[in-house]
Amino acid sequence: MNTLINTKIPDFKLQAFHEGAFKPVTQNELRGKWSVFFFYPADFTFVCPTELGDMAEKYPEFKKMGVEVYSVSTDTHFTHKAWHDVSETIKKIQYPMLADPTGFLTRAFGVHIEEEGLCYRGTFVVDPEGRIKIAEIHDNGIGRNADELLRKVQAAQFVAQHTGEVCPAKWKPGAATLKPGVNLVGKI
Repeated sequence: MNTLINTKIPDFKLQAFHEGAFKPVTQNELRGKWSVFFFYPADFTFVCPTELGDMAEKYPEFKKMGVEVYSVSTDTHFTHKAWHDVSETIKKIQYPMLADPTGFLTRAFGVHIEEEGLCYRGTFVVDPEGRIKIAEIHDNGIGRNADELLRKVQAAQFVAQHTGEVCPAKWKPGAATLKPGVNLVGKI
């Protein structure tokens, strides 16, 4: 299996439901800022609204960090709007909901389930140059936690800004980091 870490995301153009309207989104909109791609199996399901609602609650914190969140499923943008119109949880979403009915993006990120036309729960953090820095894929019965994703994005941004420093387990902003080198070997 090949890793997606440090690979560039592909060129794409998808329709999104965002702020009450249908809007095209391309990879050009990601340039110069951090992005999170949050793939989920389908609208009108069970675990998905709990995750999307959790992300909606943390969205202001991601925005303060200069991060745009994009939820993605193989549903159409029309289905995203219909779900938004009937679900109190989904009405809270302020980030773009990308529609990938052809499966182009789900295949490019390695989360497409061919026999179902759906995707696995995949979370990808993309840096301002369009390179994937975090890639995580869950089986569809396992929900994700936006607090943990927020912490991981903070760590990715810190490492990107502080050459030669790395973040240990459970690192949070303001905590000590590590500077790998020969004098640190065997000392932790």
